This record gives sequence, structure tokens and C-alpha cells, in this order.
Amino acid sequence: MTAQTEENTDTADGPRWRAGEHILWRYRANGGDHVHICRPMTVVRDTPELLAVWMAPGTACVKPELADGTPVHREPLATRYTKPRRTVRSRWFGTGVLKLARTGEPWSVWLFWDRGWRFRNWYVNLEEPLRRWAGGVDSEDHFLDIAVYPDRTWEWKDEDEFDQAQRAGLMDADQAERVRAAGRRAVEVIRSWGSPFRDGWEDWRPDPAWPIPALPGDWDREPVRIG
Repeated sequence: MTAQTEENTDTADGPRWRAGEHILWRYRANGGDHVHICRPMTVVRDTPELLAVWMAPGTACVKPELADGTPVHREPLATRYTKPRRTVRSRWFGTGVLKLARTGEPWSVWLFWDRGWRFRNWYVNLEEPLRRWAGGVDSEDHFLDIAVYPDRTWEWKDEDEFDQAQRAGLMDADQAERVRAAGRRAVEVIRSWGSPFRDGWEDWRPDPAWPIPALPGDWDREPVRIG
């Protein structure tokens, strides 16, 4: 993994990286302090306003699953957030993902393509604003999401998981309302077709010379506390 170099810049918000460097994009488990999702990414752009990173197909990642080996998405919703879990290594299959995070915003926007670089959709992932550390960025997922399509239509996603997370005690009423408010602000950006939707990122392509980042052995080093 490529961490900070002598040419990197430290800011009040943390380090900044050059295009082509490798960082980790991590999520803390809801209701805990340990990292349960970790994805090595290649930096596309890093400015005071925007961090853009690329996850290539085949990237080795870390994800949660139930302790008995059941994939999280296959567990019935009623017990999805109450049964014991573990973290396992996996790979990102299918096409890659471009992730865009504007500084301080409680969401990131992900771009998905079908094979042949046919653009599929944007995906607004509601989450804690990213916290930078020496090896990458940390956040906490907020369950609720928004899918945005090329014809500028949109829809809420995972509302059932958002509601179940509250019933399971992973999010109290005050936090849930903050997440809903963040979602409403994101919808305002979508309706006005603000950044990053208007910025042409769907036509972006990765440098074919970029290697796939490796998953380091210390991917779960001390995380930044969120909240």
C-alpha cells in the first residue's frame, strides 16, 4: 500500500494524496469501534473540496458476514443486525466503482458502470463525513441510500434496513432524523443537478497502468472514532 510520501500535504483535516496513490476506504461497525469494511482504493483526485477514488474490479477487500458464514444480505431482515458477525476477506467482483466525497458532506456519491463502460447509475451513500488518517479515510454507514439514474430520476434505497437498524438499537431517533435531513439535502442537490452529477464523471476512465491496490495486513489498525 502507498501511504503518505514526502510530496503529500498535511492539512488541518488530515493528509492529502496524489493521483495514483493507494489508500484505504473503511467503515466502522455501527454501534462499535472496530472496522468491519475495508476497501483499498486508488486516488483519482484529492483537493480541499473533493476526494475521488477508484476501486478496481478484483480488489481484495474486507467485509462482514454472519458468524455462521451467511452473507449479510441473505439473512432475514428481522435478525440481520442482531446475530453475531465476523469479518472476512473477499474480492470486489464485477465492474469497478468510482467514489466521490465532498469535504464535510454526510454522504458520498458512487458511480457504477455495466460491462463495456455503459453507465448505470449514481448511488448516494448516506454516511458520516469522512475522517482522514495516515492510511486513508474512515466513516460509518447510515443504511439509507439514494439511487440516481441517467434520466435524472431518483429513488430512496434500503429504507427497510434503515428502519430495522433503528429497531435493533443501532441508531436512535435523533440520529435517524439527522440522517433523514441529510438525505433531504442530498435530494435538493439531485433536483438542482448540482455537483457531482453535472460534472461529467460518468465519462471518466481509470489509467490502465494503475495496479490493483493490495490489502495490507494491518488494514484494521486503530480506527478514527466517528461521532
